[in-house]
Amino acid sequence: MLSEKTIEIVKQITPAVAANAETITCKFYQRMFAENPEVKAFFNQAHQHSGGQQKALAGAICAYFSNIDNLEALGPAVELVAQKHCSLGIQPEHYPIVGKHLLAAIKEVMGDGATEEVLGAAGEAYGVLAEICIGRENEIYQQQKSQPGGWNGYRELVVDRKVPESDEVTSFYLTADDGQPLPDHLPGQYITVQIEHPVTPTSPRNYSLSDQPGTGYYRISVKREAGADDDTPGGLISNYLHDAISPGDRISVGPPCGEFTICPMRAADRPVVFLAGGIGITPLLSMAKTLVAAKTEAPIYFLQAARNGNVHALGSEVQELATQGTNVQTRVLYDSPSERDLADKKCDSAGMVSKELIQDWTPFATADFYFCGPKPFMASVHSILKDLGVDDSRMHYEFFGPKAELTA
Repeated sequence: MLSEKTIEIVKQITPAVAANAETITCKFYQRMFAENPEVKAFFNQAHQHSGGQQKALAGAICAYFSNIDNLEALGPAVELVAQKHCSLGIQPEHYPIVGKHLLAAIKEVMGDGATEEVLGAAGEAYGVLAEICIGRENEIYQQQKSQPGGWNGYRELVVDRKVPESDEVTSFYLTADDGQPLPDHLPGQYITVQIEHPVTPTSPRNYSLSDQPGTGYYRISVKREAGADDDTPGGLISNYLHDAISPGDRISVGPPCGEFTICPMRAADRPVVFLAGGIGITPLLSMAKTLVAAKTEAPIYFLQAARNGNVHALGSEVQELATQGTNVQTRVLYDSPSERDLADKKCDSAGMVSKELIQDWTPFATADFYFCGPKPFMASVHSILKDLGVDDSRMHYEFFGPKAELTA
């Protein structure tokens, strides 16, 4: 528990910290990577270069300080962090490293405002949060290990099949050949893939599991990430998986993690709407297939948005949902369809997801919404749902970065 004095001090410094949060997090990462380069392996450097990681941490710090006297409100945020940490293998001994450099960054940026009393309060606040996260992460590690075939760290799985899904997306079917089963995952969860790249050392990558649990394999559907322009390299690991990994190869995989999930029993109470943009189809398809397999009686609506037919991945599996469940409606939307797409009726309509579409096609007043996709898609959907009066408790999504980015 935090002392009353610490809570009071944290409340006093919250406006100053919020105003300088991104500067603080930039200084924090610079310090930590310089003095403790061993932790660099946990961080996706592409997110560092884009500023996404710094913004995400800044948002987390602001949320924590703003709720310093109501830590229960941080439950969902703590769960997200704990699941992410467990996917990367973060251990209790890493927390003092973060605390040391975070306090040093606060002192550097805030200058004379970072008195010994202020730093002491910030240190105490960080210590309490670290204890909460460590406790939850220990529970997750134990749950992972206790399942039949469960494990911590990395396990070598075999690429059983490699299936092209579109011009950009390929599915990899991963199986075990060590005599141990693959533990079931929750629909919507992801696994961590560790690739020893032959040229450039890199961090692990998270990929959503794109099929329902209980299949006997794990499937990830990976988009080949191209560079933004001719001078920008494409995604290091996504391109390596596409070009260098073949059936029969082995890759190191972490156990399923993630809090963006759905429970078929709880989903039976009201309609469920899935809105998938691009590669955001992967966790949502796993969820929808699980609901259909469980014979969920509640109405299910699944909208898949893509640029055109060339990059439309897993569309046949979305269509199958409607044939397997009488309560399922599906819709395909292309924002840049080709003439052939229109002639072949590959999509139901052309354009972007709009307020009118959601209003006319879904029971928006009562449904739970699950959405995932690129940032512009996410921001647009979030804005539309807010305009329609959908409460935050009925919006569920997976997005890298602080929520403020969706509402900006």
